[in-house]
Amino acid sequence: MIYLHSALTQRRVVGATAKQKEKIFRFERWDVIIAMGIAGLINIAMLTVAAAAFHGRTIGPLQGLDQAFNALGSTLDHGADKVFGLGLLASGLSSSSVGTLAGQIVMQGFIRRRIPLFLRRAITMAPALVVIGIGLDPSRALVLSQVLLSFGIPFALIPLLLFCRDKKLMGTLVNRPVTTAIATAVVTVIVCLNAFLLYLLVSGR
Repeated sequence: MIYLHSALTQRRVVGATAKQKEKIFRFERWDVIIAMGIAGLINIAMLTVAAAAFHGRTIGPLQGLDQAFNALGSTLDHGADKVFGLGLLASGLSSSSVGTLAGQIVMQGFIRRRIPLFLRRAITMAPALVVIGIGLDPSRALVLSQVLLSFGIPFALIPLLLFCRDKKLMGTLVNRPVTTAIATAVVTVIVCLNAFLLYLLVSGR
């Protein structure tokens, strides 16, 4: 998402002077804050609905998405299970689109290779089709996919941190030392937590 957002916005409006660049930067910052805020509210809403619907009910542990789908239908009714299913479908399509476009940006920028559109879509959808075809547990496959994606977090956050503190690269938009120190602490915590997650997965705990 970091690579994709940068690629989509870098040619939207180009400032000619330092003052114009700072103004554009403020707009871009609010763009990110609003987008991430909406995403956060959606996640909070999902957790709130789940807590309100399932707390104190004898429905047993929910081990998969299919069980959550059935539990929502039987507990809330009014098509809650169908709304949940449509939400999962929309989330999957959105993630697939973002992943495909981000992969295209990375390949064009780093390895300078262009892949035909159909092939990009096929490569993106292949893992999901394989999971469906061989009958793997979709919930387990979802968890494993997120663990695998965690491998890429250091390769996005650490270069971002280094670039934003480089005055030759950022010019007047370079991070202040305090911002760099806070960002370093946050990145360190995130990377360590992901490393611990991978350790738990490998060790089977």
